[in-house]
Amino acid sequence: MSGDSDIDLDIDLEVDPQVDPYGPLVRALFERPEHAGAVTGGVSAGAEGPEARVQLFARPDGETVTHLGFRAWGCPHVIAAAEYFCANHQGSALSELEAFDVSEIIEKLSVPAEKTGRILVLEDAVRALCGRLRQ
Repeated sequence: MSGDSDIDLDIDLEVDPQVDPYGPLVRALFERPEHAGAVTGGVSAGAEGPEARVQLFARPDGETVTHLGFRAWGCPHVIAAAEYFCANHQGSALSELEAFDVSEIIEKLSVPAEKTGRILVLEDAVRALCGRLRQ
């Protein structure tokens, strides 16, 4: 994985949902989504569920995805997850995107069990994007 985000993606603080349901990493990614928006000269694909929608944008150069962007509708966890994905996978090989598993993001962002379905929409969007990139 590669990325060039200014946000420290290795923040590893315990989250007390009684005090703050989001935690410092979710807040940082939600408040400063550096990859929000469309990417020109690329392809897009998305997925949606009852409480979330994610549209991903990618510009490939051969087998490398040089730029990633997103538009997301949902709670702060959904937006933070989309930003985390883009920050960590921009510059990756398409094969790495195809192997993407959302469980790392769920753990890293301390996503509550009741919101897991919303984050799985991101995984569906990644699969759809990979299909478009392979066309």
